[in-house]
Amino acid sequence: MGGAFGNLARCMSKNRCRAIPSDAMSDLLPPLALSIVVITRDAGAQLADCLASAAFAAEALVVDCGSRDDTVEIARRSGARVVAHEWLGYGPQKNFAVAQASHDWVLCLDADERVSPELASAIRTVMQNPQHKAYAMPRRNRFLGRWLAHGEGYPDWNVRLFDRRHARWSDDSVHERVVSDAPVGRLAGDLLHASAESLDAYLAKQNHYTTLQAAAMHARGERFSRIRLVLAPLLRFLRFYLLRAGFLDGTAGLVHIAIGSFNSFCKYAKLRAMQQADRRGGRE
Repeated sequence: MGGAFGNLARCMSKNRCRAIPSDAMSDLLPPLALSIVVITRDAGAQLADCLASAAFAAEALVVDCGSRDDTVEIARRSGARVVAHEWLGYGPQKNFAVAQASHDWVLCLDADERVSPELASAIRTVMQNPQHKAYAMPRRNRFLGRWLAHGEGYPDWNVRLFDRRHARWSDDSVHERVVSDAPVGRLAGDLLHASAESLDAYLAKQNHYTTLQAAAMHARGERFSRIRLVLAPLLRFLRFYLLRAGFLDGTAGLVHIAIGSFNSFCKYAKLRAMQQADRRGGRE
C-alpha cells in the first residue's frame, strides 16, 4: 500500500494519526470546488512549491506572460492548466486570469507564496459553508533570512479568497487589491511570502514599483507637495517601526521598514519629476 493511504495505514498501526503529513491528509479529502489562480513570468524556481501548497483545490490555473524559463513546463507537470496572455498590468492581468478559472471561487496566489497547513485547513472549513463572499488572510513576509512578525511585515492582511461574482481585482497597475461588494471575512493561518530574491533584486523591484505608483498618481492629476514628500516617509516609519513594533524584528525589520519609507519619498520625488517634465514640454 503506497501513497497517502499507505501513510495513513502506517500511522494508524503506530497509533500516531496526529503525525500524518498535511499533504497526505489533503490527498485523503475531496478537492474543493475552487480554482487556484497564479500569474507568472519566469517563475520556474518558485512555482512548483506554490502549487503543491494548494493541492486541495480542484483546479490550478497559471496565466503566463512570456516566460523564458521553464515556468510553463513546471506548471503543466504540476497539473496546472496554462493560459498564455500578454501583460496588462498587475490588476488587469489578475482580473483576466480570474475570468479564465473554471470555478467562481478563486484563491489568487503569487508564485513566491505558500499556503501554510493552518491556512489550508481554514480554507477547507470556510468553503464547506461560506459566510462571506471574500476572505482576507494574514501574509507573513520573509526578509533578509527572517520571518517578520511585526511592522508592515506581519500581519499583512490580503484578500485572496473570493467569489468572483461578488469581488474583483482593482485595475491598479501596481499595489492592486481585491474590491468586494460584501463584507470581508478573515481566515486563520498564514500565507507565507517566501521570496528568495536578493536585496539588490528587491531594491530594483521597489524602484520599478515607485515609478508605476508615481505614473498612476500623475495620470490621476495628483499634485506634488513638499509636505507629503517629507511627512509621508516619516509617518510611515513611525507607524510601522514604533507603533506596530517593527523594532522587535531586529535588523531585518529595520531595513524592511526603512526601504518602505524611502519608497514613499521616491514616489513623490518621481511625481515631481514628471510634473517638471510636463512643464518643460509645454514650453517647447
